[in-house]
Amino acid sequence: MNLIQHPELLDRLAAAHALGTLRGGARRRFESMAREQAPVRAAALVWQSRVASMNELQTPQQPAPAVWTRIENLVQGESQQQAMAAARAQPVKAAAPTGWLRSLALWRGATAAGALATVFALVTVVGLRDNLGAQINELQAKLSATPQIEYVAVLNDDQASASMLVTFDPKNGKLTLQRVGGFQEASDKSLQLWALPPSGGPRSLGVLSQERLLQLTAGAGDVREVPTLAISLEPKGGVPSERGPTGPVLFKGALIQKML
Repeated sequence: MNLIQHPELLDRLAAAHALGTLRGGARRRFESMAREQAPVRAAALVWQSRVASMNELQTPQQPAPAVWTRIENLVQGESQQQAMAAARAQPVKAAAPTGWLRSLALWRGATAAGALATVFALVTVVGLRDNLGAQINELQAKLSATPQIEYVAVLNDDQASASMLVTFDPKNGKLTLQRVGGFQEASDKSLQLWALPPSGGPRSLGVLSQERLLQLTAGAGDVREVPTLAISLEPKGGVPSERGPTGPVLFKGALIQKML
C-alpha cells in the first residue's frame, strides 16, 4: 500500500510509532518506508516533535508512595523466587524425621512467600496498567489540543541526511523548527531560513537561534505556494532579505502541504 495516497492512515501510523504502540513487523516496515520516502519520514518526525514538546512542557511529578511500595514488594518477591530456585537445585540429603519435619515447615513457608510475591506482582501490574491508561487518556487530550500543522518540510544536507524538521501552523502563524541532525554553527555565525518561491528571489523567513527547538512568526502568504525551503550559514544575526543568502546553503528540502 502506498501510504502517501492514504494521509489519514499515514498520520495514524506515525502517531502510533511516536507513542510506541506500533510494534513488531509493522514498526519495522514503517521505519523502512520512512527511510525511503520523505513524506513518511516527515510524518514520523512531526509526531515525534509533538510528543517531545509535550514531554518538555509536562510538570515533573513525584510518584505516589504506593508505587515505591509495589516496586519494593516486586523486588522482594523476585529475590524469594530466586532463593527457592537455588534451594531446588541443591542435592537432597538424607535427614532424620525431625530434620524432615523442619524442612517441610521451611518449604511451606517458602511456598507461602512465593504465593504472596505473585499476588504483589499482580497488584503491581494492574496498578501500572491503570496508571498507563490514565497517562494515555491525558496524552490524547493534549494531542487533540495541539496546533494544526498544514505544511511540513524535512531539510537535508548534501549527504541527503535529515538535519531540520520544519512545520507551519497557519492558524497561529508559527513556523516550528527542530534540529534533528548534529550540526551546530559557530558562535560568530547564524543559520537563516529562506523561502524559495517559484518566481523571484529568495525571501528570508527569519534567523535561527542555537536552540534545538524554536519558533518563528510567519504569515500564510509567506509559506503558501512556496515549493522549497533552504537554510544558509550567515554572519551573526543574519543578512537582510533583499540581499539573499550570502553564505553556503547547508540544508534544503521540499515544503509539503498536508492533506487535511
